[in-house]
Amino acid sequence: MNVEKRQLELGESLRKLRTQAGFATGKDFADAIGWRASKVSRIENGRTLPAADDIDEWVAVIDAPADVANRLHDDVRDIRLARDSWKRQLRHGHAGRQRIEARSEHDADHITSVEMFILPGLIQTAEYARAVFRMAADQHQTTPDTDDAVRERIRRQEVLYDPNKQIEILVHELALRAPVAGPEIMRAQLDRLTTLTGMASNLRFGLIPLDAVVPTVSMHGYTIHDDTVIIEINHTEITTTDTDDLALYRRITDQLWDIAVEGNYARAILTQLGGQIDNDQPANH
Repeated sequence: MNVEKRQLELGESLRKLRTQAGFATGKDFADAIGWRASKVSRIENGRTLPAADDIDEWVAVIDAPADVANRLHDDVRDIRLARDSWKRQLRHGHAGRQRIEARSEHDADHITSVEMFILPGLIQTAEYARAVFRMAADQHQTTPDTDDAVRERIRRQEVLYDPNKQIEILVHELALRAPVAGPEIMRAQLDRLTTLTGMASNLRFGLIPLDAVVPTVSMHGYTIHDDTVIIEINHTEITTTDTDDLALYRRITDQLWDIAVEGNYARAILTQLGGQIDNDQPANH
């Protein structure tokens, strides 16, 4: 049985336990457990794999016997081990993975993306995304489907224009000074970022200056969809809904925003970087 089906079946099991305990709707259950209704929905629909603490809270509210709790914990552990490696996720290419991310972003009311070394997918130009997907396919030795993956990534960016969502994107200047693509692609990418600094109020874009003294260190980028943290590292992806983990990443985000620049200050950095690219270009004769 594939991992996606196992996760769907786990969600269905949890839904049945919830209804058998007398909670007719996910909202009723969310109120009882102290979660967002969207979190209950994502778990029951197989879009989010619950953390161990989530299972503990779930079975406590429905007063499930110990053998049921143990079985659920075993299922979660086995699914996580089978699911998270990039080799498995990307075995057919990146486009499918982009569609999964699009569904998660569609469901979320609040999206936070923090990156130190690469620009988040939601703000990449098509050519920047193309360079990233080519690099990733080579790194993981997986099937290249670059054109399809780029189309799906650009389609994901429609959420930026949804006024019902709150989106914050925070990027370190190092991601622009250690580019993953050539100067022409980076020039277009800088123009894209400049446009973002003046977008609607539902999008907050910030840059961490290269010379800013950082109050905290994150060794990797991460994304938060409502109360789910998604962390990508070289060999795997980690997803957690643990409340302590969520609090940690929100605390890191707040501390990094304290040293970030926005608006005119961010545009000044982007203009400076663009000027350096222009000055480095060979003259046309």
